[in-house]
Amino acid sequence: MEEGFDYWEFLAGIGLFLWGMSQLEQAIRQLGGNSFKNLLHRFTDKSWKGILAGTGITAILQSSSLVTLLVLAFLGGGMISLRNSLGVVLGANLGTTFTAWIVATFGFKISVSDFAFPFLAIGVMTYLFMNSRPVLKNSGIFLLGFGLLFLGLDYMKLAIEGYAAAMDLSALKSYGLWVYLITGIIITAMIQSSSAMIVIVLSAVNAQMIGTDHALAMVIGANIGTTFTLILGAFDGSADKKRLALANLMFNLIAGLICFFWIDQLIYLTMHWFNILDPLMELVILNSLINLIMILGFFPFLPTLERWLVKKFKADVPKGRSRYIKNVPLDVPSVAVLAFEKELDWVLKDALKFVRKIINKHKGPKKDASVWKKITYQPRDLLQDYQNLKNLEEELYLFVMYLQEKKLSLNDAALLGNLTQTLRSLVVGAKEFKDIVHNLVEMENAEEPFVTEILESLQSEVKDFLTVFEEYLAMNEANPEIIQSVKEKLKSNYSTLLQLLYTQLKSRKTDVSISTMANVIQQVFSGLELIWEGISSIRKQEIDAISKT
Repeated sequence: MEEGFDYWEFLAGIGLFLWGMSQLEQAIRQLGGNSFKNLLHRFTDKSWKGILAGTGITAILQSSSLVTLLVLAFLGGGMISLRNSLGVVLGANLGTTFTAWIVATFGFKISVSDFAFPFLAIGVMTYLFMNSRPVLKNSGIFLLGFGLLFLGLDYMKLAIEGYAAAMDLSALKSYGLWVYLITGIIITAMIQSSSAMIVIVLSAVNAQMIGTDHALAMVIGANIGTTFTLILGAFDGSADKKRLALANLMFNLIAGLICFFWIDQLIYLTMHWFNILDPLMELVILNSLINLIMILGFFPFLPTLERWLVKKFKADVPKGRSRYIKNVPLDVPSVAVLAFEKELDWVLKDALKFVRKIINKHKGPKKDASVWKKITYQPRDLLQDYQNLKNLEEELYLFVMYLQEKKLSLNDAALLGNLTQTLRSLVVGAKEFKDIVHNLVEMENAEEPFVTEILESLQSEVKDFLTVFEEYLAMNEANPEIIQSVKEKLKSNYSTLLQLLYTQLKSRKTDVSISTMANVIQQVFSGLELIWEGISSIRKQEIDAISKT
């Protein structure tokens, strides 16, 4: 390199720019993270909506890696299909070009350092002196990041202008556009930011070091190079991560190479169709145009691409009984909490299925078996069902333990606490039924009609309440009146059945102890109450989530 080039100033500029981008991302995540998460979750039920959501959110967050991470979390948690996640990735590639528009519009038209200093001053003061007020503190981080971004741009611009004045690039240009394409790929892969690379290219164009065709080749290389972030993370990742990484590489590589061979035509198009004379604006339009061509080219083939990717990478079945949490990265705690919430639906289904089995399908030993066998007998399939439920509970508790080590928002922490309590209610409710299996078998094998009558009444009560539970789950609202009514009915029916037991014993015979039958009645209704608490909590949380979106 020539003497006129200040390496440290240039590297400091890149560092400040990347740090500014990082601070902007952090501030926006804290200020509106849940809003963006809910928006992305809500508007990804169709591929074209995914493209729009990916474009808009990435344009605001200015972090395609963050959007991709959210997509991976939703994909692993079963909240978005692979096809629609591919649409989001396509949109994210277009949304990330917004940085170039800001820089080209403001960065080279005014004194960048003078523009950055007020943001730095206000941002630092707000961050330091408003530390106890999260909104103002994060607003300060946002202003600080914005100032650092433009200060870094100023350093890069000055360093490259000095370099341009001291170096003759005619020899490099003689190697052709391939050199610039490969340079864009390598540098972007090294610094892990296509936005920073495009700012470097814009600075070089502004200093008249390179022409528009050379700059566009480097921009195409930057778009290809930025895919290496996801590729590196996919080597030991899940099948979904490998699918997204390969799709993202295909999007940028195929579209990039096609546009590379048509560079002259694309430049002619923008110069004459859009009548653009400013080379900086011409370059950012071309950058957006390349990504738009990529979206239009791949959108019709997303279903075919989805099927091919599913065949290409077979999903490994992670260990454990959970459906969602084992596929969700803990890097996005808010989405991990949503996955945990979805798991509770399956815990509830398993608990209700377990209760029905115990009431309807328990079969004891033969009547001529010994008394000890009758008392201690527990069907293996029922015990295994309960053990499966316990294994799932343990897996969920471990997930909660690891999740609590992450930086949870106050809302997510409160929701996680409620969900954990709901999990406990459902499993303990199922345990109440598991503990009386041998008592139910004893009552079923009793000789006295009175015992059979009590057992049949108990079975009828459970079936009726399970029907009420399922009807409430099918409703589209959380109804406090129904919740309270069922609670009161559980207590009333428990008292009525227990009173019936004690009253009838005055004139009826029993070959099962009174304490056993009373204990069975008590545990059955206790189990139903706990499960009802869990159902009420799940329904309320679902309605709250819908209202927030």
